[in-house]
Amino acid sequence: MVALSLERARAGMALQITDILPFDYRSGRFIGRAATADGPVVFAIRAGRLFELTESSASVSGAVARRDFEQGRDIGAVEDGLPDGWTLLSPIDLQCIKASGVTFALSAIERVIEERARGDAAKAAEIRSQLEDKVGGGIRSVVPGSAEASELKAALIEEGMWSQYLEVAIGPDAEIFSKSPVLSSVGHGAPIGVRSDSSWNNPEPEVVLICDAHGEVVGATLGNDVNLRDFEGRSALLLSKAKDNTASCSIGPFIRLFDDGFTIDDVRNAHIELTIEGTDGYRLTGENVMAEISRDPLELVRQCLSEHHYPDGFVLFCGTLFAPTQDRDEEGAGFTHKEGDIVTISSSRIGTLSNPVTTSRDAPAWTMGIGEFVRNLAKRGLVGQI
Repeated sequence: MVALSLERARAGMALQITDILPFDYRSGRFIGRAATADGPVVFAIRAGRLFELTESSASVSGAVARRDFEQGRDIGAVEDGLPDGWTLLSPIDLQCIKASGVTFALSAIERVIEERARGDAAKAAEIRSQLEDKVGGGIRSVVPGSAEASELKAALIEEGMWSQYLEVAIGPDAEIFSKSPVLSSVGHGAPIGVRSDSSWNNPEPEVVLICDAHGEVVGATLGNDVNLRDFEGRSALLLSKAKDNTASCSIGPFIRLFDDGFTIDDVRNAHIELTIEGTDGYRLTGENVMAEISRDPLELVRQCLSEHHYPDGFVLFCGTLFAPTQDRDEEGAGFTHKEGDIVTISSSRIGTLSNPVTTSRDAPAWTMGIGEFVRNLAKRGLVGQI
């Protein structure tokens, strides 16, 4: 059904949003955004119907701050799709886009492999099994920042196995970084980009928490924290080049709001499924099991907020268990994207996010920054509703 919705989008047909909503969407509440001829609009989904919120909340950030989820103009049943001329966007706007890294034991091991292989995918296979034998069990058995974690750190240093990635995996401080500029994320169906000069890269399927200015989590969505393993593997100081490129941040399809039927416990127990389908017939599947995360999602939010101020709120990628090692072309070379891949991320309680892969060089230019966003709303008489 997801592939069908992408084909419809490519053919200019109406998006069937029932294809990308969770199975229990009629009992849930959701927030989304769409592009129209006039500019971006904010809408809600509740009780199986669409409601435009733009007249009262012209930004998702404002709707979250004011908890403006129950108003709006009824624009039809979900089954009828989006109105003519509407194109789905990422469901966030003015929020800062933050991300957590190395929050699962497997991702920690893979980051150490990247570091030791200096970004060379072929070399990675040579050290993977040895590192897993020496480090994997220890990482999985300790609580980050605990006395046991400190003892493991000391033992690994003695063995010459310590790494900056293990520091954030089991140390007291989580890795929190800025993923992408405000308003730069893309939504369901839009191309995602990897740098044209990257030879080793992969998707990262994650839960994304939606937080207000005070750090209160109001809901969750899905995200693809597209990563360049060769760049980050050469040096951790290249993290920004590995993570922040045109169209390298996909979020959506909608924000599912917390209520009695969907809570942070559903996030803690979520299974995030991933499928990559290439034009060459290649197919890869994987899963991100949130129950295996090393730090609780609310602890990640606490560390993200820390001593910062996010007046328009923030969203936080929680990290991923998924680290593809399945060979694609050459034995021992692992996985990397090819143009035309379709990446599908789904969770039964949150929805489905699908994107075709292109290069950041060839992805559609990002043109609506903060200035253009405000000018557009001013032209429509909506600045006061931000």
